[in-house]
Amino acid sequence: MNWTSRRLLRIAAPFCLGSLVFAGQSGGTEPATPESTKAVTSAEAVTADGADQPERESVASADAMPDLEAKGWVSLFNGNDLSGWSQKNGTATYRVEDGVIIGKTAEGSPNSFMCSEQDYGDFELTFEVAVDPGLNSGVQIRSVSKSAFKNGRVHGPQVEIESAPGESGYLYSEGTGRGWITKEQAIKDAYQNDQWNRFVVRAKGDRLQTWVNGRAIADIRDPESSMNGFIGLQVHSIKKGSGPYEVRWRDIRVREL
Repeated sequence: MNWTSRRLLRIAAPFCLGSLVFAGQSGGTEPATPESTKAVTSAEAVTADGADQPERESVASADAMPDLEAKGWVSLFNGNDLSGWSQKNGTATYRVEDGVIIGKTAEGSPNSFMCSEQDYGDFELTFEVAVDPGLNSGVQIRSVSKSAFKNGRVHGPQVEIESAPGESGYLYSEGTGRGWITKEQAIKDAYQNDQWNRFVVRAKGDRLQTWVNGRAIADIRDPESSMNGFIGLQVHSIKKGSGPYEVRWRDIRVREL
């Protein structure tokens, strides 16, 4: 490069660099966002996205099985006797052995119920149960017994207990003539024969939900049934010449909502 060329280059360079800077500032490409701005933008997005988080969590918790380790659970059975319970209907017998309530059938007896002396409205309930093969049983929820109705006949929603294959966990309207509350009964094997089975129930408003051994069984709206009543342990009637059969309950707990 000769002297003239070098001189021209020194003169033109500032103008070229200035044009490049000017083009960078005024062209279509946005300038890089500072890291601090990026962080704020990201945090705002999380806040906006999580605005309805409590509502979503509430819906999720309403669908999930109740947490049996949560606070607020109260035992309905002291493990020693039937204090807090009283029998309604039937002549089946109930006794306590080794921390277990045992109900035994009586030939010729109608359905019998050992009922809580306290009524419950919105609540969660859990218990373990084992029933002899061939015996139908259940647990009443929000149930009623009034002299004006069939001479005190226990009636209300019943959580079915039956050896597999059967309808365990589905809901039956005991004593009302309505029959099954849950019309669709796809699961027949949730109950495990010859062992203890964990049942969980949630009753809130007109929504009734049940789980058997962790499996979701029923989830239904039942505005026709009572919204408040006792909990009852049923020993079903049996055919003449059959039995005796037994059904056993333990770890009966409730949590009011």
